[in-house]
Amino acid sequence: MRTRSLATLSVAALSAVLLVGCSAPANPEADPTPSASGAVDLCDAQVAPGAASDAVTVEGEVGTKSTATFTTPLEVDELQSTAVAEGEGDPLENGDYVNFGITAFSAETGEELGALGYEPGEVLPQPISAATPVGQIAGCAAPGSRFVAAFPASESGPGEIYVFDVLSVTPTAAWGEPQEPVEGMPTVELAEDGAPSVEIPAEDAPAELEISVLKKGDGIAVAEGDTTLLQYYGVDWETGESFDASWTNGAPYSNPGNQYVPGFVDALVGQTVGSQVLVVIPPALGYGEAGSSEHELAGKTLVFVIDILATQHAVAQ
Repeated sequence: MRTRSLATLSVAALSAVLLVGCSAPANPEADPTPSASGAVDLCDAQVAPGAASDAVTVEGEVGTKSTATFTTPLEVDELQSTAVAEGEGDPLENGDYVNFGITAFSAETGEELGALGYEPGEVLPQPISAATPVGQIAGCAAPGSRFVAAFPASESGPGEIYVFDVLSVTPTAAWGEPQEPVEGMPTVELAEDGAPSVEIPAEDAPAELEISVLKKGDGIAVAEGDTTLLQYYGVDWETGESFDASWTNGAPYSNPGNQYVPGFVDALVGQTVGSQVLVVIPPALGYGEAGSSEHELAGKTLVFVIDILATQHAVAQ
């Protein structure tokens, strides 16, 4: 009998299946039409139900770990998706960051392989598009929808059945409660989409790390070793010019294990999801003093505005 721990499921199911994509075609009965941007419409990307996904009976409330009953072994010849609950609200759109929960079962034995995404900090939201398995399973469904997804066998193992819940969509800018600015810190202005601009005060850069919370989020706290989904805007204190920003790069960013310079990590740990943090990082906690390395930011005092959108806790080994 094949068994897998939840930690293994998080790697195998999400990395190998949900994140890197699959070769299953879109719904063959649909007629996908490119939009003005050239992307296939998300609604048309959803794969069709089939004999395997239709054969599964699901019990449990949407948004919680579920049970699935089906006759084994269940033959799955292609990716299939059957809707078993319809959500409410705005439909998903290309580029949305989707929070989801899955309960996985072996198509061969019917045994439960694990569940993921129902507890805060288990998995980061994923961007949805017509090219991703998330898009191919859920299409443009609204949050609160549930699907049975049947995956065919691959070189790595037998077929699998997922009960897939669309939980919510994560905003791409911090949504927390605005806080009073700290006197002497750089000032921050926000564009309509949440993108910041920074004005540096006309004084010498501080010698110590300075952190202030501009918005206080209502989510879980970032822990040591987390992988955090964030937006950032970096400014050189001396010139006032931005040297890097996720906003101009086009999408939120995550770095496994939050492997950033020490001052940036200090600004993240302990802060809550949904928060916006302003941090001033002296060279010693950034890229080192001038001459300590060839990095172009060595010797620079750095200013970052960081929007904390989600965080995934490290899996205990």
